[in-house]
Amino acid sequence: MGAPYIGRMGEKRADVWSHPQLVSTVAAGDWGAVFRTYRQLTGMSQTQLGERVGLVQPEVSNIERGRRHVTSVEVRQRIVEGLRVPAHLLGTDRPGADSPVPALAGPGPDEDLLARVTSVVDGEHPVDAATLDWLDRLLAEHRRAEDEIGSRPLAALMRQQLRTVVDLYGSARGPLAGRVVRLASEHAQFLAWMAQDQGKTAAALAWYDRSHEWALEAGDANMAATTLSMKAHMAWSGGRGDRCVRLAEAARWSAPGTSLGVQGMAAQMAARGHALSGDADDAERLLDEAQELINRAARRREDEPPWMYFYGETWFTLQRGMAALHLRDGKAAVRHLTAGLAALPDDYRRDKTWYRACLAHALAEAGEASHAASVALAIVPDAAEIGRPHAWNELHTVAAALMRRGAREARQLVATLRTYD
Repeated sequence: MGAPYIGRMGEKRADVWSHPQLVSTVAAGDWGAVFRTYRQLTGMSQTQLGERVGLVQPEVSNIERGRRHVTSVEVRQRIVEGLRVPAHLLGTDRPGADSPVPALAGPGPDEDLLARVTSVVDGEHPVDAATLDWLDRLLAEHRRAEDEIGSRPLAALMRQQLRTVVDLYGSARGPLAGRVVRLASEHAQFLAWMAQDQGKTAAALAWYDRSHEWALEAGDANMAATTLSMKAHMAWSGGRGDRCVRLAEAARWSAPGTSLGVQGMAAQMAARGHALSGDADDAERLLDEAQELINRAARRREDEPPWMYFYGETWFTLQRGMAALHLRDGKAAVRHLTAGLAALPDDYRRDKTWYRACLAHALAEAGEASHAASVALAIVPDAAEIGRPHAWNELHTVAAALMRRGAREARQLVATLRTYD
């Protein structure tokens, strides 16, 4: 696969930046992976790459191994210039790339509350319940916005918002101090999810750990269990079924008193881990258990924490489809994913793109090449815009599956993906 990109004496070819793996690492902001992939494709040594970007070999090695992260704007710019990263991969030549996040519906405070929030944030007055109520609502609006526009436009904003919440702790008294810690835990969990969505594994794990610690401090069993379930999801995304099961089981027993929905999330994550490992019996047993929990939770929505707003029968149907895909039951996967997508609201744009890519994968594995290609081609623009790296990589998996089967539709999909690479 790398041969076409290797030039004489390790010189890079111009088409190296059309390689999907390299494109996805830039999109994720994982410069260690960029270095590794770039060297693999060009045949460069760490010393040669370092000469291009103004780093010595040990520094290149530390970045590749994750021992050092590229946080300096100057170092990042040297890398971009030295490796000649195309501007369109960095988002610098996209119309509106620097435009503000679209206005959110309804989170703004009225004049009296605005004055109160401002005085609290500026340290003029102690934190009060009204300010924390507004920050709760603001976080809920940002969660909804992320479903539609993706995580990238919101990440920096949410980091700043978390800093504001943490700064409030010093002026919080009594029960309000616990509320501030709980709110910080929710922000950290949201930041972890956004890092995970962008393929930034190390950052996501660090944020999940911080969220879990704050949840324990605040006595929030639901968030403590959720962070473990989401780490299980990360293990599943990385193809580690056994670890997924262990973390999901830990979410079930380590935080007693959780809501039915949170319990259902942990059960279905354990089921997906078993499915990934090919354990059909355990997967089906846990899926049935999760569905029973979900049905009971639906009758008591008021008992669920705010971040579980998305959790319900539609979402669970999609998870059944994912489990069937891992168990190589293509027809069942197509059936569940089709049903789930039909019920998923359009404002879940990022999720719709991901599950449509999975549906295309299931169709390809089921031998329905024409239908698979049709579904995949229709979502390429959305996958390129808000679905990197996950939906985008899944579309490359679809293309590979079609090519293995000798489907003529594979060439059209590959050609379309290249136009966005």
